[in-house]
Amino acid sequence: MRGYRVPIAQDVCDPRSAILYALGVGAGLAAIDESRFLFERDLTVLPTMALVLGTPGFWPMAAELGWDWPRILHGEQSLRLHRPLQLGQVIHGRIEIGEVADKGPGKPALVRAKRILTTPTDQLIAEAEEIWVLRGEGGFGGDRSLVPLADGQCPDFPPDAVLDLPTAANQAMLYRLTGDRNPLHIDAGTAAAAGFERPILHGLATMGLVSRALIHLCCGGDASLLTRMHVRFTAPVFPGETIRTEIWRDGDDIRFRASARERGVVVIDGGSACVQGFVKEQEEVT
Repeated sequence: MRGYRVPIAQDVCDPRSAILYALGVGAGLAAIDESRFLFERDLTVLPTMALVLGTPGFWPMAAELGWDWPRILHGEQSLRLHRPLQLGQVIHGRIEIGEVADKGPGKPALVRAKRILTTPTDQLIAEAEEIWVLRGEGGFGGDRSLVPLADGQCPDFPPDAVLDLPTAANQAMLYRLTGDRNPLHIDAGTAAAAGFERPILHGLATMGLVSRALIHLCCGGDASLLTRMHVRFTAPVFPGETIRTEIWRDGDDIRFRASARERGVVVIDGGSACVQGFVKEQEEVT
């Protein structure tokens, strides 16, 4: 596994791709004006689009890895932007497979991976880390756990604000056009083999939808303020469900949780985000 090199990828953040991504994470479905994410005039790129740029797609399907990919789940995801995504920007991405943990025989294996996005002149754009859950692949020996990507925990008092956002019945079909062609999200047979009653929505599509909720609840609609985000996926979303995002705010630091309203099931828990924008981010770096 450690010897496998994920192919280096290059993308262009063009208007068509930015609009397609926004549609893929549900922009335009709610009774909220989101034309700035969908109309070429004064188009704004959603910050979580960085999660689909500079990647060869669902690389865990690579035959060289030998993973039982229909049974792989997305456990955690973090994103930190160092500069805003710009239209016309060429983006280089490289992915490194990191630590592996063994939860024991018959239990999952956990794999950490990190992706770095840069400009062609090696200026850092964004860093993204993820933890994959390989169900049933434990038992090979080794460390039992990975350090979480973030120590997120939601308060035990009522949230400061709540927003419900819908997903469409064809949401996963649309989102997969951004690059992740895993059949789990469109083929009923693959979904059944993985233990799901029907195809599920991509975890990153849910994260993108929740990012929209944070932009509306915490940023006054200004997407450039959202520069960091971490989620822990706790249950799948089925296309067509309504996602309720609850937020707790402490200045620029946000805690959040998301649930499938119709089932009352938490799908993202212990989420955290920062909405301080890029000026403070650059000051922090220097």
